[in-house]
Amino acid sequence: MLSIRPALVRDVPMLRTMIHEFAEFERLPVAATEEALLRDGFSQSPKFRVLLAEWDGEAAGYALFFDYYSSFEGRAGLFLEDIYVRERYRGKGIGKALLARIASLAARQNCFGVRWQVLDWNTPAIDFYKSLGATFLDEWKTVSLDGDALEHLARGSE
Repeated sequence: MLSIRPALVRDVPMLRTMIHEFAEFERLPVAATEEALLRDGFSQSPKFRVLLAEWDGEAAGYALFFDYYSSFEGRAGLFLEDIYVRERYRGKGIGKALLARIASLAARQNCFGVRWQVLDWNTPAIDFYKSLGATFLDEWKTVSLDGDALEHLARGSE
């Protein structure tokens, strides 16, 4: 049986494990530590929120998201950073249930929408999002300023 609840401090070790599993699946490096997750997600001013999906009491997946603001819309939206379902729990409707819960939160908070990214090679996820009626913003390019480039530009502002 599926249950979805906000993650608690005691869930951080499992959350870290699932983040690392997700990074391995996406073939991406990961540096997240339990200390960083505790600091940034469970402090007085959290930078993100997490919903934990459990199947018969076992951790089955998670959704990590945060608020952002659209100046054009004139209101906030939710950015879904991660949505992950562990392999042995796929096909049980857990991903859809997590997305539905995020959509419900967005609607209750008067958000204009929910946005996320998907890797272009992940066709099962792309097909799933299309089946939900999600719009793909292909004309927009994701831009990232990080690492040495971030440090170099930041030094120039001082």
